Amino acid sequence: MNLIEELRWRGMIQDIMPGTEDQLKKEMTTAYIGFDPTADSLHIGSLVPILLLVHLQKAGHKPIALVGGATGMIGDPSMKSEERNLLDEATLNRNVAGVKAQLEKFLDFDASKPNAAEMANNYDWFKTISFIDFLRDTGKHITVNYMMAKDSVKKRIEGDTGISYTEFAYQMMQGYDFYWLYENKNCKLQMGGSDQWGNITTGTELIRRKANGEAFAFTCPLIKKADGTKFGKTESGNIWLDLNRTSQYQFYQFWLNATDADASSWIRIFTFLGKEEVDQLLAEHAKDPGQRLLQKKLAEEITVFVHGREEYQKAIETTTKLFANATAPAESLSIEDLEGMNGVVKSDYPKEKIIAGVDVVSFLAETGIFPSKGEARKLVQGGGVSINRNKVEEVQMSVDQKLLLHNTYILIQKGKRNFYLVKAI
Repeated sequence: MNLIEELRWRGMIQDIMPGTEDQLKKEMTTAYIGFDPTADSLHIGSLVPILLLVHLQKAGHKPIALVGGATGMIGDPSMKSEERNLLDEATLNRNVAGVKAQLEKFLDFDASKPNAAEMANNYDWFKTISFIDFLRDTGKHITVNYMMAKDSVKKRIEGDTGISYTEFAYQMMQGYDFYWLYENKNCKLQMGGSDQWGNITTGTELIRRKANGEAFAFTCPLIKKADGTKFGKTESGNIWLDLNRTSQYQFYQFWLNATDADASSWIRIFTFLGKEEVDQLLAEHAKDPGQRLLQKKLAEEITVFVHGREEYQKAIETTTKLFANATAPAESLSIEDLEGMNGVVKSDYPKEKIIAGVDVVSFLAETGIFPSKGEARKLVQGGGVSINRNKVEEVQMSVDQKLLLHNTYILIQKGKRNFYLVKAI
């Protein structure tokens, strides 16, 4: 398989260094992508680099997933308007472990195969390098003029906040990662998002100057939604790859609710469907967009890839229970239906408070469905909250015993797709 050709039709190539395609055609090539451990889980913004590594391995090349245990202590200034808070070592170690465990789900690490995937942590080599050694042996190879010409640095220097020496040095650290992997793992290619182009090319330049070698690079466009809003963000926050942070139902619903414009590009990027199948799916969708065939296939493929077929089935079951008979009264839902809603956020609430009666705004805040009474009141007034499938019409409404389903449950809907099940105990 011609990897670059495959990625081009999927819309996954933005910048590419001359000679990269020839290198990939010539021999099995080792390539890496870095992952920033700012949390103990990756989110769907990390799916594109994960998919790049999977495509690379499918094409017969060797992937390295690098977790930035050292660079995570510094913070990448790319696409950031201000300095980030530095993480303490214990938090960073926990995040590195979480990210590593997730990456191991997607790649083939079978050591008997010549292109077996590998994990790396740049803390393993940076921990033994002194500041003086780094300045003498690496810093002298890259000029300040070269570093200041990078967009990530220029934007910060020209902005109000400026850039600290700490973040200014980040591109040198990332460049050294590429150099270290080139020298120790014969890694000749780095991939990443287009915001990383400046950092990546610092690595290729360092390899040229310090090792008299040749390295290659390409980047993928940053994913944006057609309406201009940020990809991967919802009113509930990030869409995480960890089921404990984002349930399989919420994950599935994100993709299912993609617009036609987004789904038509995401079906190429986020699935492994072939060109013929994608073209056929787009044609069928165009005949009857109301059936949402495109969104359903997209949601299925990516949910199965990330969470597996079993979790996908749970997401479908919950979606069916919540929406298939959405006009039917909530009283028609059995205890098994309510308890079996995988992915719906569940919480407990004191039954004596409900028996006594509590105003709806306080109830919504105290159950954690809203972070404050002010936000709860605002959405109730805007008609965005339903209880037991009935829209809450006024902020003075009382939540009391007559609302309990099976004398125990209350089903709350916030917005179009966010559901919560409160159990009175």
